[in-house]
Amino acid sequence: MKDYYKILGISRGASQEEIKKAFHRLAHKHHPHKGGDEAKFKEVNEAYQVLSNKEKRAQYDQFGTTFEGAQGFGGGAPDWGFQWQGFNPKDVEFDFDSFGLGDIFGDIFGFGAPEKSKKDLRKGKDIQVDMEITLEEVMKGSARKISLIKMNSCSRCKGTGAEPGTETNECFSCRGMGQVQQVKRTVLGSITRIVVCPECGGEGAKPEKPCNVCKGEGRVRNEETININIPAGVDTNQVIRMEGKGEAGKKGGKSGNLYIRILVKKHPVFNRKGDDLYIQVPITFSQAALGDEIEVPTLEKTTMLLKVPDGTESGRVLRISGKGIPHFSSYGRGNLYVELMVKTPRKLTKKQKELLDKLKEEGL
Repeated sequence: MKDYYKILGISRGASQEEIKKAFHRLAHKHHPHKGGDEAKFKEVNEAYQVLSNKEKRAQYDQFGTTFEGAQGFGGGAPDWGFQWQGFNPKDVEFDFDSFGLGDIFGDIFGFGAPEKSKKDLRKGKDIQVDMEITLEEVMKGSARKISLIKMNSCSRCKGTGAEPGTETNECFSCRGMGQVQQVKRTVLGSITRIVVCPECGGEGAKPEKPCNVCKGEGRVRNEETININIPAGVDTNQVIRMEGKGEAGKKGGKSGNLYIRILVKKHPVFNRKGDDLYIQVPITFSQAALGDEIEVPTLEKTTMLLKVPDGTESGRVLRISGKGIPHFSSYGRGNLYVELMVKTPRKLTKKQKELLDKLKEEGL
């Protein structure tokens, strides 16, 4: 005797929803078009045909696979107008879309989109925005405000979709399931599938009287100002996620998220590489030859003193530790790298020329 419950991997007390989910999972796994085992697929289908039918399941539980109803399955295949004996599904390619059957086979064998729960149907959409910030804001972190026109929870009904003081009742069409059976006649016969209830939109309930403002949806489109904290150290293409700041869900459903993609503007003075900063600072001939202390600008809008060693050549790079960008995910900061560029004067005074001539005579 075949154990249909064992074949589907469920308990004898499994609900119809559990039976259906087990069948979808196993049919998808073993279907020949997916490279699965045809014999196993037939066995899974046979088990589902019995256990999904209330009367046949009761007979099976009482008499086993010898009950009369089991004789009509043709070796486990549903009656789709052909015999499974001598038929290899792997040898046949159906253009499901041209027959309008793609959605039907998707529901039966899991080819289509996964079945959405009531919670999924109510969930609000995510929102993605780009935000430009300056390198100074990266250094310190900043607070910004943005205004978005989006779906927000209805203030009158508090997102329930029902007029205040009225009740929300179970949908009479689907009896609170959010789904109904739909029968389609196709070239392969009549096929029953489960679809979202058109009466309640998959909610399983309807307000006794819809809200006068949102018309029962539980949300309205309006403008919302959102405060955004930008942490120090962020970089271009990093994304800040704000939980629940996307569009409000329908009838109290979970809100989507707000995703902010950071774009850092190019700085006129500093160049950023990772968490390090680079800057070019000009020095004179005498500073390069004799050494000196020079002022170097920083992103904090202050300056700091840097010692230039004597005999410095143009292009030499000096490192100042800990004066770069703060690390985003840890303590500390990057470094500041100063490239010293010996500046050649274009105009010289008469005295400067005389002094340079003397230096030239000395071999400099």
